[in-house]
Amino acid sequence: MNTYLKEYQWSQIGAMLKNNKRIPKTCTDDCTGKLVLITGTTSGIGYHTALAYASRGADLICVNRNKEKTIELCEKIEREYGVSCSWYLADYTRLDEVLAVGRQLAALDRDIDILIHNAGVFMTKKSITSDGYEQVYQVNFLSSCILTHMLKDKLIAQKEARILYVNSEGHRFALSGVPLDDPHWKRHRYTGLKSYGVAKTAQLLSLIPFTSMFDGSGVTINAMHPGDVKTNMGENNGRIYRFFKHLFINTSARSPELSAQALYYLGVSNDLDSISGRFFNFTTEEIPAPHALDAEAAWRLWDTLHDAGVLR
Repeated sequence: MNTYLKEYQWSQIGAMLKNNKRIPKTCTDDCTGKLVLITGTTSGIGYHTALAYASRGADLICVNRNKEKTIELCEKIEREYGVSCSWYLADYTRLDEVLAVGRQLAALDRDIDILIHNAGVFMTKKSITSDGYEQVYQVNFLSSCILTHMLKDKLIAQKEARILYVNSEGHRFALSGVPLDDPHWKRHRYTGLKSYGVAKTAQLLSLIPFTSMFDGSGVTINAMHPGDVKTNMGENNGRIYRFFKHLFINTSARSPELSAQALYYLGVSNDLDSISGRFFNFTTEEIPAPHALDAEAAWRLWDTLHDAGVLR
């Protein structure tokens, strides 16, 4: 089917299944005085991650698309934890909104200590955004990549910062890698698992150029699989998908608080000092699938984004 299969070490699948059942490592270090930027905080993993950081004294910036839920969360955080919680609105299906928020964040006069990209979507049917990109690709990869790129110079100018992508073991479904020659899925058969795998693979590939750009600075960038936990991911799809999700996935899924525990550890623990460009299942380092480690493909993807004028 493709050359990547020849490079696959199937023992990695066994390791993945084992790691999915682990309890993530914990970190009890204080986070007072740090500023943490988290996307997608109105429910699930992002919500519990925001609470985890606030409970340890961190000030928060939340980037969401739902104004009412965001205000409700920030008011709760400020009331219960006595920290600052500010917010920005951006619908990741609209690049103009992502760019607008990126410009505002890049102009902040305060250091962003931790940046957590959590916003995401899963679609069973193909949808093209008004920007001309497949929706899962744009929301899960492109928008977060643009935001990281826009904050790159600010973060490098700081003494240190950590960037975390909430990725997925689902990247392994993209067995052929990212179809750079067919971004609209006109020649490839579209499925929800494939599109999700492609987006998460692209996210992992972006670690390669970003790690290179951050080399020698105090900025690190890593990705993590948040475990098989119960979230609202996929609830936007049809009744049949939601039925099977609730019947077969949600019944065995664990609490998203475990994901928050892992994201706090990865964002704060001294064990991660100078660790960059890695992939973790919860807090256990893993080797991604071969197609997510292809440096040549990573730089081709980067050049494609530059040629399209997406990375400015």
